Amino acid sequence: MEPTIREASKEDAALIADLSRHTFIETFASQNTVEDMEKFMAETFTTNALMEEVGAMNNLFFLCYKGIEPIGYAKLREGEIIENLATINAIEVARIYVLQNAIGKGAGKLLMQQCIATAKKRKKEIIWLGVWEKNQRAIEFYRKFGFEKFGEHAFVLGNDVQTDWLMKKEL
Repeated sequence: MEPTIREASKEDAALIADLSRHTFIETFASQNTVEDMEKFMAETFTTNALMEEVGAMNNLFFLCYKGIEPIGYAKLREGEIIENLATINAIEVARIYVLQNAIGKGAGKLLMQQCIATAKKRKKEIIWLGVWEKNQRAIEFYRKFGFEKFGEHAFVLGNDVQTDWLMKKEL
């Protein structure tokens, strides 16, 4: 069964919050300390904060399903001003999160295709994202879609200041 995608609504906020926390822990817990993960989850990645994102004006979410099971989601965000793109009509892929057991089965690809198609439909010149420099699997995934590194910025996970690569794709 092939994965399917639908645009999320405010009613999906709790589901997206649960998927966010679950996939974040699956993806990053093994490479970070328990203390940093717990601090980040408690201060930044709370269920309430994540649920508020779903209704925010500049955010657009897509849910990916395998049958009736939600297996991932993507978040597009407009209005985020980033150095080097301040004067360009751009949109950010703020997240593409897929459950560990669904990675490599087409969900991420389908979500990225949806993000790119949405960006084109909205007449964006650039689609961009930030990715942890140590997340090689994700970097290679983004490169397959034509994203190229154009900068770096700091991302604080708990007390650990990490480096995210900024990557973009011209549309």
